[in-house]
Amino acid sequence: MMRKRVERALLVLGWGAVVAAVAGIVLHVVDWRQKSMVLLASGAMWLMLGAVVGLVLLLLARGWRSSGAAVLVLAGAAWLVVPSYIPEARAADGPELVVMQSNILFGKADPVAVVGAVRENDVDVLTVEELTVDSITGLRGAGLEERLPYFYLEPAQSGGGGTGIYSRYPLRDTKKYDGFIMSNISATMQHPQRGPMSVFAFHPIPPNLDFGAWSAEMRRVDEILAATSAPAIVGADFNATHDHSAYRGLLDGAFASAADQTGDGVLLTYPADRRWGPVIGIDHILVAGGVAEQIRTLTIPGSDHRAVLATIRMDL
Repeated sequence: MMRKRVERALLVLGWGAVVAAVAGIVLHVVDWRQKSMVLLASGAMWLMLGAVVGLVLLLLARGWRSSGAAVLVLAGAAWLVVPSYIPEARAADGPELVVMQSNILFGKADPVAVVGAVRENDVDVLTVEELTVDSITGLRGAGLEERLPYFYLEPAQSGGGGTGIYSRYPLRDTKKYDGFIMSNISATMQHPQRGPMSVFAFHPIPPNLDFGAWSAEMRRVDEILAATSAPAIVGADFNATHDHSAYRGLLDGAFASAADQTGDGVLLTYPADRRWGPVIGIDHILVAGGVAEQIRTLTIPGSDHRAVLATIRMDL
């Protein structure tokens, strides 16, 4: 009698987990136009893990038909998630480029830590979001401009609207794009071996603050990247995860996710200033005309985002 009750409870819990996984799949697949659904989609991959939990519970309950349904749901979730964890087969044969992307939380991140990461990892290009006038002074004092002497900066006096690009190599054709609330910028970097390369630093408004603007800004980013020829790199806080169709749409053309190329999949970057975080990945490095060989995240004291560091081999 007791065993029957346990099995019944396991069946209920197992089906609950499977239903959660189905919800995660739906949240991932659909191109949502509602704010609430887009915000829920941020955590779709966690819901999809319910397929694993549900299958285990249903097997323990000896619910064989239910287990078969769970296997189908698990296969669907794996079809969506696993490709990001398979390294790209091709290799590039051009020069190496080390790229770092960092949101510095209204300019409050420790400038010494930022510059230390640049120095220790021999970074060639740094993209920065939430750059302020005071943080530029702090980064300069910590020696950033000695390591990366070329830069294009659009800082804010305060808040999160400022953005910057720092480079080891000369920058020209700098541009601040219209159609955005915060600064979204680009420049052409003159690489001594690869020649001119486009460098972008994007930061669309968070969807929870202005969903309509975020949707429009992600479409604007897509337009900009679609009109860009390789070689190019992007460092961005898109305020979007791999579970958002607006982000995946950026990868339909020449650009690829550096984390997808290395097979590292979802890199969790936010919020980095909580005991339970980070739980979602909204900071990204994209590549056109090259292949990322390594990627990882870095803790930057004072920021609520983990920085992303990628080693990229460009095509010749």
